[in-house]
Amino acid sequence: MQIAQLLKGRTSGDIVRCSPHTLLGDAVRTLAERRIGAMPVVEGSHVLGIVSERDVLYCLASEGAQSLDKPVAEVMTAPVVSVTLTTSCDEALALMTERRFRHVPVLDGGKMCGFLSIGDLVKSRLDEVSHEAAALRDYIRLA
Repeated sequence: MQIAQLLKGRTSGDIVRCSPHTLLGDAVRTLAERRIGAMPVVEGSHVLGIVSERDVLYCLASEGAQSLDKPVAEVMTAPVVSVTLTTSCDEALALMTERRFRHVPVLDGGKMCGFLSIGDLVKSRLDEVSHEAAALRDYIRLA
């Protein structure tokens, strides 16, 4: 399955995002309120980076609470690794596992059209396996 199929029904307007000038404390509040682990840092239509729980944790551990007054541009993970609509879910999952990150922006012509978590991809793969198993059971039963 391609990423495009996984994103059906979602719009880029659904993506929680922040600007590079957003204060880290405000970004933390948004992450907590929305119960999400990361969000893209966007300027215009360009994804500059991703700010995640890990970024916050590492910054707090090294610089203390005053780091919450820094702009996310100083804390985010950049440059960003992305996928496209034609990337397969398996390829995206392999990339995220290999590179050890849990969120990835989806780009279409250089513009962000989606933002996926590793959980989205695992769920998609589990659904595929479940459908394949059901089809095999039906085939065996009818044979």
